[in-house]
Amino acid sequence: MRKESIIIAASLIFAASCTKTPQKKAPMDVQPPKADKIEKILEKHGDTRIDNYYWLNNRDNEEVIDYLERENDYYKKMTAHTKDFQETLFEEMKSRIKEDDASVPYFYNGYYYITRYEEGKDYPIYARKKESLDAEEEILLDVNTMAKGHSFYNVRGLNVSPDNKLLAFGVDTLSRRKYTLYVKNLETGEMLQDAIALTTGSSTWANDNNTLFYTRKDEQTLRSNQIFRHQIGTNADTDVLVYTEEDETFGTYIYKTKSNKYLVIGSYSTLTSEFQILDANTPTKAFKVFQPRTRGLEYSIYHFEDNFYVLTNKDDATNFKLMKTPENKTGMENWQEVIAHRSDVLLEDIDIFKDYLVISERKAGLNEIRIKRWDNTEDYYLPFNNETYTAYTTQNIEFNTPVLRYQYNSLTNPASVIDFNMATREKTIQKETEVLGGKFQKENYESRRVWATAQDGTQIPISMVYRKGMKQNGKNPLLLYAYGSYGATIDPYFSSVRLSLLDRGFVYAIAHVRGGQYMGRDWYENGKLLKKKNTFTDFVDASRFLIQEKYTSNAHLYASGGSAGGLLMGAIINIAPELYNGVIAAVPFVDVVTTMLDDSIPLTTGEYDEWGNPNDPEYYDYIKSYSPYDNVTAKAYPNLFVTTGLHDSQVQYWEPAKWVAKLREYKTDSNIILFHTNMDAGHGGASGRFEALKEIAMDYAFLLDLEGIQE
Repeated sequence: MRKESIIIAASLIFAASCTKTPQKKAPMDVQPPKADKIEKILEKHGDTRIDNYYWLNNRDNEEVIDYLERENDYYKKMTAHTKDFQETLFEEMKSRIKEDDASVPYFYNGYYYITRYEEGKDYPIYARKKESLDAEEEILLDVNTMAKGHSFYNVRGLNVSPDNKLLAFGVDTLSRRKYTLYVKNLETGEMLQDAIALTTGSSTWANDNNTLFYTRKDEQTLRSNQIFRHQIGTNADTDVLVYTEEDETFGTYIYKTKSNKYLVIGSYSTLTSEFQILDANTPTKAFKVFQPRTRGLEYSIYHFEDNFYVLTNKDDATNFKLMKTPENKTGMENWQEVIAHRSDVLLEDIDIFKDYLVISERKAGLNEIRIKRWDNTEDYYLPFNNETYTAYTTQNIEFNTPVLRYQYNSLTNPASVIDFNMATREKTIQKETEVLGGKFQKENYESRRVWATAQDGTQIPISMVYRKGMKQNGKNPLLLYAYGSYGATIDPYFSSVRLSLLDRGFVYAIAHVRGGQYMGRDWYENGKLLKKKNTFTDFVDASRFLIQEKYTSNAHLYASGGSAGGLLMGAIINIAPELYNGVIAAVPFVDVVTTMLDDSIPLTTGEYDEWGNPNDPEYYDYIKSYSPYDNVTAKAYPNLFVTTGLHDSQVQYWEPAKWVAKLREYKTDSNIILFHTNMDAGHGGASGRFEALKEIAMDYAFLLDLEGIQE
């Protein structure tokens, strides 16, 4: 629900010399909107909360829309002096992007598949070539054509039938993550009448080329709760309900194993997983439970030859271990250990090939890729030589190949797609993302990893990047980013967009706070539920460290986070507002108590194991003690820029709207609060690649304006 898509990639460098000029001020007669106060009494466990802005929870109320539009108008007036600068930033960031770019082709089932962009166009074109890259291109979907007339348009879940004749895909035109599933005949180019509403957008073909399985969402909560079977050419009303996930704390999905032998239904919650399997050649038969769910038991399955390989935390394997079991004896009493649990290594994923097992691990916060022959004659790691990189396997669809494809990038190196021959140990860089403009040089930037000491003595890693020549004199503007929830790890990654800050003197840093899994599974366990506050204090302690070590100062330190990271932003400005000159909170999850008490809000029930269930008095009290909205008090807050989307299904727009209204009421300072609602989008913001850059330009203009940098 509060998870976000975090990495935005693009790629030119601005001038090496930047001019800092006095900050222009908005007109003094511009007054912020004032939301009406209508008292709402909320009672739970004998505790009473007064919510004067509860009425904003109604997107169908004209007064609510009027308030949001007045906030947008206030934002427009307060930033009018940065309008030209925002356009400059946008054009600058856009100019770094190779507009007519294409992905590295990958081969599957007789075709090379390619995703490409054309100059001046926002959306991708999906294409393929039969057997050879020299063959004639076949356009699967041109999303630019499809998106005409829509302010938001997202395509996902492209899935070609085994005989290569049909394409299934999902479309969302509202940004509520409610996808309509469509099927296209790739031989004739016609769209079939098989439109299926309210799905996740993903689907899975059985091996008969005629049966399509998909996941449907609950209309109100948007929980993925049902698996259906659809026959091509039939009305969706006649689709067969295969499985319903009755537990409201679980979601469900379906996929096919890499071996193409099994269809798999997965059920998941924060702490527990369960799978059901079915021979993909017999789609009308019943699925069989692989291993019944047991609270606290997490596992994932991979099929190879006559066995399933199981990645699991069974028997207190906190960092997970790898086991295997015969495909006809799947209960955990049959699981045999392949790779043992290690307290200092997180086992994240595996890729199976005919002759090799590839293991994705994390040690001391760093990605490692281990390659092991099934016959045990080889077992080695790919070499990586710095501390601020990201490496992960990708698009390894074929079984019978010695070539492993992985991606590598770092804070100073653009992303590369690399093919590595596991037999000869030779690597081929298939593509390195181009940074256009002719001014970007890797050697002009430096990165490092430093460690801050948290209040409980834990060492918190911080990855940072800056333009070479940076001096630790306390005068550098520094943007500190973090997320810190769901075990989602924010690895160091390259961003050409970020160059617009670095080239104007900013340091960019990522605080790898607890709540993610950067330092292993315990890192996550110690940043959730009744230990959630560690996430917030880690960020504050990282901020103090950066100030103490003179990377920056209170007058030049900025913080940013979105979704659950927006909750982090709300918490830190309640804990230590004096540390920050400005804070960006994107789609922030800030009204935690009220949201987690409302099980009608999309996906709330599935998050009890992340935040706790406030219907339990212990969790109620703990969540209330840090919930940003509930802890706004009369004091000085930093300059704030808050964003949301009217149609957000992950964090409803009213959370930041209420928070901003309450902050305006209580704050004792003269700092600015800017609040902008994208009236056409949801949690992920704008759908077009260039429209998304405009939103980043808004963020950067806010930061740079506070620094008095206007060119």
